[in-house]
Amino acid sequence: MDNFYIIANSEKDEGLKVASRVAGYLKSKGKNCYIRSSSPGIRDSLHHYTDISQIPKEVECVLVLGGDGTLLQAARDVVSRQIPLLGINLGTLGYLAEIDSNSIEPALNHLMADEYTVEKRMMLNGKVYHRGKMVAEDVALNDIVIGRDGPMGVIRFRNYINQEFLNAYTADGIIISTATGSTGYSLSAGGPIVSPETNIMIMTPVSPHTLNTRSIIFPAEDEIGVEIAQGTHRGNGKAVASFDGDTNIAMNVGDRIVIRRSVKDTRIIKISNISFLEVLRTKMRD
Repeated sequence: MDNFYIIANSEKDEGLKVASRVAGYLKSKGKNCYIRSSSPGIRDSLHHYTDISQIPKEVECVLVLGGDGTLLQAARDVVSRQIPLLGINLGTLGYLAEIDSNSIEPALNHLMADEYTVEKRMMLNGKVYHRGKMVAEDVALNDIVIGRDGPMGVIRFRNYINQEFLNAYTADGIIISTATGSTGYSLSAGGPIVSPETNIMIMTPVSPHTLNTRSIIFPAEDEIGVEIAQGTHRGNGKAVASFDGDTNIAMNVGDRIVIRRSVKDTRIIKISNISFLEVLRTKMRD
């Protein structure tokens, strides 16, 4: 690789010191490197943190400095370009950002020598409908969560698979996650841990008001529909669909979200020999 682009979380990389160090090292080796800051205050309706039109066409790799959260947002921004990403973790060991701050230069050497593999990670596409008309659409690498809008009340959900009715229940929310997202919010809500290269969708209820509601795993080719229904329990019927914990779309009774596998995947660069199981063991000890 010869051309790199850095997306840095400026809250974790104060003054972009690490980003500058990385760029300086690559340039000292005769490579091209561009830096763009990523922070919650820099965004518009067309992108989450990074404007992909500013990424030069020759870029072969995006280096993401921050953590798993920063990498999630970078993945959503660059998915249309299908540029592979390498996560450099500036905090604790992550599931996605596998390189720590002490291993940056060896990792860059591997990249420049083309000594790496690329994993394709399935993404989700969600379309929100109001009165039969699509009003919003976005993608997610980890999960799409449909939850209550506000601290009080619960939501009545009607769930469909390939447009066939599956079940209905009252709950605080529903998580539709990929295998990559199985170690996130879905796990906290009682969902299964799934090896990240698996192409599936997991439906996990959040605090359901019934004892017989559990996570269900569906093939990646299926379509999941979640409708906000009129309930008899306390609540105003207002919900919100959240994409990777970032983009939030308001929903009301009668609205529906349709979730399918995205036509494009996220490409994650793997350099270290740390396996998913080793990361899992470390996380489980935290």
